[in-house]
Amino acid sequence: MQFDVFNGDADGICALVQLRLAEPAASTLVTGVKRDIRLLERVPVKENDQITVLDISLEKNRTALDRILRQGAHVFYVDHHQAGDIPIHPNLKALIDTSANTCTSLLVDQYLEGKYRAWAVTAAFGDNLTGSAEHAAHSLSLTANQLKLLKDLGVCINYNAYGNSIADLHFAPEALYRELASYASPFDFMADNSTVYQKLLTGYADDMTQARHIKPEYCTGAIAVYILPDEAWARRINGVFGNEIANQDPARAHAVLSYNAQGGYQISVRAPLTNKSGADELCSLFATGGGRKSAAGINHLPLDQLSAFIRAFEQKYR
Repeated sequence: MQFDVFNGDADGICALVQLRLAEPAASTLVTGVKRDIRLLERVPVKENDQITVLDISLEKNRTALDRILRQGAHVFYVDHHQAGDIPIHPNLKALIDTSANTCTSLLVDQYLEGKYRAWAVTAAFGDNLTGSAEHAAHSLSLTANQLKLLKDLGVCINYNAYGNSIADLHFAPEALYRELASYASPFDFMADNSTVYQKLLTGYADDMTQARHIKPEYCTGAIAVYILPDEAWARRINGVFGNEIANQDPARAHAVLSYNAQGGYQISVRAPLTNKSGADELCSLFATGGGRKSAAGINHLPLDQLSAFIRAFEQKYR
């Protein structure tokens, strides 16, 4: 049996779109909202099952990965988040690169030698890797308008992944993947599936309009902390809002907090774009934190730890 395990954001979805266009396979899909990263725990395997894992931290899934390998399954693992010690095993093929300027879809693009590069460009834009997206797009000879269309799509697919639960999202990530999966080009998807695309664009625009009225709770020359209200639109927008304010003020680190179902904060952290480092280290100081060098998060921070988080945030980027 084939299992495709992937993050529900733009990077995870577009990585799988590329792979399955190049290597079609009937598979069981395992995904979730952006913060559902311990996805391998959900995978029941037998000997010789095939597992593709995209855009979730190997370090956070190490126990489940070891179990899957012991059971005799074969794993193809592609990712750019914290990996820890990568196991050496004959049934594991791992393409891991934690560099700040790459993402899983760009790694898949390299693996496929650029066969579906427009999808990789879309994902890189969604991950706020604008320079990397534009660099990858050079070989596609796109117009400025076409490049903007890919950026808008990537941002909207990424936006759709944020929320405390599937109920917060416009589309379940599995359903959105299925809408995209049959299109060799994202331009074909946008032209042919305008209903889905327009719902993403409209939802993003409406939610971002509300977010832009939020003022920072705490702000210095080095960091800014925003707290969003306890509403579904705020849970949807926290990640892409973090990207927007990071782009507007690239020398400052940013944290966007929203309320989670556990009665605490969910946090998205963006390192300064002029120094894409440390976000993963900062968030890993807290029990449910992790991510990558330039962008990371904490799934649950108790309310009484807010001051401790701000102190650690300020210490990191002072």
